[in-house]
Amino acid sequence: MKKLAAALVAALLLAVPAQAATAGPAVDAGAAVLMEKETGTVLYEQSAHDKMEPASVTKIMTLLLVMEAIDNGSLSTDDMVTVSAYAASMGGSQVYLKEGEQMTVHDLLKAVAVASGNDASVALAEHLAGSEEAFVERMNQRAAELGMKDTCFVNCTGLPAAGHLTSAYDIALMSRELILNHPSIREYTTIWMDSLRNGQFQLANTNKLIRFYEGATGLKTGSTDSAGFCLSATAERDGMELIAVVLHCSSSDARSAAASSLLNYGFANYTLMDVYPSQALPPVDVLLGESETVQPVLSTSSRILVEKSMVNQVTTQLELCQDVEAPVEAGQKLGEMTVWVGDQQLQAIPIVADSAVERLTVPGIFARLLKTLFMAQ
Repeated sequence: MKKLAAALVAALLLAVPAQAATAGPAVDAGAAVLMEKETGTVLYEQSAHDKMEPASVTKIMTLLLVMEAIDNGSLSTDDMVTVSAYAASMGGSQVYLKEGEQMTVHDLLKAVAVASGNDASVALAEHLAGSEEAFVERMNQRAAELGMKDTCFVNCTGLPAAGHLTSAYDIALMSRELILNHPSIREYTTIWMDSLRNGQFQLANTNKLIRFYEGATGLKTGSTDSAGFCLSATAERDGMELIAVVLHCSSSDARSAAASSLLNYGFANYTLMDVYPSQALPPVDVLLGESETVQPVLSTSSRILVEKSMVNQVTTQLELCQDVEAPVEAGQKLGEMTVWVGDQQLQAIPIVADSAVERLTVPGIFARLLKTLFMAQ
């Protein structure tokens, strides 16, 4: 099978290691991670896998499980939740739920995302799984599925408990899962001020970046005496969303400053662009096919992360079959487009057939030959 190779210059981008960019920011935190949402690329890390207490940043996993239940149809934001005595007994940050009080899932989500309500978190956990213990089992199972190897959850709130530990990297993983696959969480995490109980109870977001940082989209704060001040902050600019996790900061202002510094670094140094060939892909001949050609296409629309200073050094190389023998299946590989940054190969994107082509029958072959002979005369 013959192949056609051509070098194409394209406006593409690159997922490069964080150290390839300019020196990272000084981050005053016990641990820190900066991750790009779409590709999951880590752009900066500091003690990323150290096991630490996350405080109420734990509630990202609580929110994730609730949003998954909503999006798969097993839970509705209009469902009424009856508060148990145990949920009402939670200390720390709370919205002062009473035993027997009923509140919608929608309002409880607001209470968790905006006010970090421990009572609201437990009420949701019990409603979804029957008990907090059963819900925590689901939390740990989901953590394992996401590759959160540094994590062990003991409760759904982040209240201090022996062995309740995670890492900045793992928090970035679950934050990414939440905002990437459940974007409607923004309805709650971008609230600055709101209320519950028909306006009788006021809510103010514990994440000050929602008001003061351009493009802020969430996500969750946490603080205890032993955990210090923690934050998973998300923000989006020019179509790129970043996740900045900082743990064990000295104050609320310090965690906001550290997260802002990470986000500023990411937005200043990286960008996302779509990957396309710089010219139309030519049809590929199909030997003995009912159709004489098949159209090749990229197997997926792909966006790649690139350091801004490297954009002009990005090229692509196209390798495409000149012909293929029928039958051809839709999605059958016909070649690939390789993305390069300088002399570094970044990614190979398969090129596939956009439709199936059946093999000619014996009568069809004779008809094709007669047609060819007739046209040659």
